[in-house]
Amino acid sequence: MMNPNRHLMTLDEFTVYQTRQFSHATGEMSTLLRDIGLACKFINKQVNKAGLVDILGAHGAVNVQGEEQMKLDVFANDVLINVLQHSSECAGIASEENDDFLAFDDDHSVNSKYVVMFDPLDGSSNIDVNASIGTIFCIYKRVSPLGKPCTQEDFLQKGRNIMAAGYVIYGSSTMLVYASRLGVNGFTLEPSIGEFCLSHRDMKCPEKGKIYSINQGNTAKYDDNLKRFLDYCMSEDKANSLPWSHRYIGSMVADLHRTLIKGGLFMYPADCKNANGKLRLLYECNPMSYIIEMAGGIGSTGQEAILDVQPTELHQRVPIFIGSKNQVEKAIEIIRG
Repeated sequence: MMNPNRHLMTLDEFTVYQTRQFSHATGEMSTLLRDIGLACKFINKQVNKAGLVDILGAHGAVNVQGEEQMKLDVFANDVLINVLQHSSECAGIASEENDDFLAFDDDHSVNSKYVVMFDPLDGSSNIDVNASIGTIFCIYKRVSPLGKPCTQEDFLQKGRNIMAAGYVIYGSSTMLVYASRLGVNGFTLEPSIGEFCLSHRDMKCPEKGKIYSINQGNTAKYDDNLKRFLDYCMSEDKANSLPWSHRYIGSMVADLHRTLIKGGLFMYPADCKNANGKLRLLYECNPMSYIIEMAGGIGSTGQEAILDVQPTELHQRVPIFIGSKNQVEKAIEIIRG
C-alpha cells in the first residue's frame, strides 16, 4: 500500500519544476510531454491486457520498412497521432509506421513550435512472447515559419537539435525515461493513481560495463573487424575485466534500458545484407543516443557520433554502437582497424 505521507513528484510536477529554472520558458514543452505521457498510458493499458483481447499478432499490413505490422503497433501509432493532433503544442509528427510526416493544419497547430518523432512500439516482434517492448520519442523545435503547416525540413534535423527525448518501457513495471539538457530522469507508473512518478533521479550511464548486446547469430554476416571485436568481448583477460557477458533481448528499448542502468554496450551494426544497419536514425538511434549522451555515454555509427549525422530521408537507417563510454570507445578502436 502506498504511504500517503511520502511525497511523490509526478512527471507533470517535475517538468513544471524544470521549466521554472528558465525565465523565458513558456511551459509548452511541459504540456507536450504530458500529452505523450497520456498516450503511453493508453498504450500501456492495451499492452497489459494484450493476451485477453484480439490485439495480439499480425495486422495483415506492412509498414514503409517492409515489415509486417503487429496489431498493437497500429493501435499505438493511432493513439500517439490522435493525442498529439489534439495537443495545442504539436505542429506535426513523423512515425516509423507511416510513409510520410503528418502536418497538423488547424489554427493552433500551425502556430505550435514543436514537432514529434516516434517509434510507437519498438520490439513489436516480442509481443506474442510477452517480452518487454516500448515507445521511443523525441521532440524538435521546428525550423519552418510559424503560422504555416510544418515541413519535412522540420524533421530532417540533426540529433544535436533535439529538445527532449525519451522512451517508455512496458515491462514488469511501466517506466518513462525522459532526457533534456538538464539530465536524464526516470518515472515509474504508479497504477493506483495513474501517474508517472519520479523514481530514478539524475540517471547516469556507468563509464564501464561488463555486458555487450548484439544479435550474435548474425556473426557470419559481419566484417572481419567486427568479428575481431566480438572475439575480444569473449576473450579471457582479467586485467580488462574480460570476458564480458552477452545479453540480447531483441527490443532496443529493453536492451538500452538495461545498458543505461547497468552499463554496457548495445550494437546493431551494418552487415553484408544491410549496408547501413537496420535501425532508424530518426525514430530509434537519435532519441536513444541523445538519452545516453545526456547520461554520460556515447552513441556512434562507428565512424561518427549518431547525433552529428545529417538526415537525408525520413526512414534513413544507420549502424549503431551505444552505451558506456569505455566500451563504445573500445569497440570503435577495434572496428576501425
